[in-house]
Amino acid sequence: MRLLKTKLSVIVLFAVMACSMRMQAGPVDRYGALQVQDGRLTGRHGCPVVLRGMSLGWHNWWPRFYNADAVQWLHRDWGCTVIRAAMGVDVRKGYLERPEWSLRKVKNVVEAAIDEGMYVIIDWHTHDIHLDQALEFFTRMAREYGGYPHVIYEIFNEPDDETWPEVRAYSEALVRAIRAVDPDNIILVGSPHWCQDIHIAADTPLDGFDNIAYTVHFYAATHGEWLRERCDHAREKGLALFVSECGGMEANGDGDVDEVEWQNWMEWLETGQVSWVIWTVSDKNETCSVLRRRAGSRGGWKEKHLKPWGVQSRSLIRHYAHEDEPGGVTPAPERDGHGVR
Repeated sequence: MRLLKTKLSVIVLFAVMACSMRMQAGPVDRYGALQVQDGRLTGRHGCPVVLRGMSLGWHNWWPRFYNADAVQWLHRDWGCTVIRAAMGVDVRKGYLERPEWSLRKVKNVVEAAIDEGMYVIIDWHTHDIHLDQALEFFTRMAREYGGYPHVIYEIFNEPDDETWPEVRAYSEALVRAIRAVDPDNIILVGSPHWCQDIHIAADTPLDGFDNIAYTVHFYAATHGEWLRERCDHAREKGLALFVSECGGMEANGDGDVDEVEWQNWMEWLETGQVSWVIWTVSDKNETCSVLRRRAGSRGGWKEKHLKPWGVQSRSLIRHYAHEDEPGGVTPAPERDGHGVR
């Protein structure tokens, strides 16, 4: 009898340990190296994967959130499976002006995401083509992080007035440079007019490359059914889509949230198994910034530190985190001095 009790105790102990490990396992542990198959993002076993998370704001204006603690909080408390490091390129204190400082900020986020076992988007956040600088930057990123399945490259945030042939040529050059170093991590390709001309890109997409997805950006109070129809056209053409930036408000990041259109978009994304990232982890006085000015830099945010969009975004991401992982999100560690519970 004593031996039986001992065996039962060992079984229970291992069950508890396994459950704990499952709750703490990051999305990269669950899905592994991502692939694009038949127009969908899939994991190591070929099953569809939907990533959901947050984008940090421009690193040059909100560098205080580019740290490991904030990344950890967004993973463990919010349930983010992906985080986006939006590195400002040609703005004040951006990469072109302060390259090494900018690199340190981005690397803080990339390495924290790797430690957390979550996916991370390295975002070249600009509206204009800077080919030589982009080639240098992404070659360096591929050499340093291309061996990690966590990394996703977003090579052009939002082309504005460039034509698709111009964006396509730029993208092909970047993809070739990355693939010379990193043969398989996902690369996100943008399209003209702030990543809304996806229907044009779909008619003459990049050719000869694997694991390419195309970004779509939407703000529900500005972009409605017409953009979803463009997306449907692209998917019918076989393109894999990835919404690397979105919000419920107007395209300028301000104004009221259009709850009806936001819900329409969420239903479209989830039904189509399209990954999405919400804009933005910042404390600017605008609707789309999720944090209030008094929010600490390193996470630990209570509801009083969140603006309404922050409360809504956290709740939504946590909802899907609980659906994806039976154990729910892992409780984030308590910290002093950052408004923790």
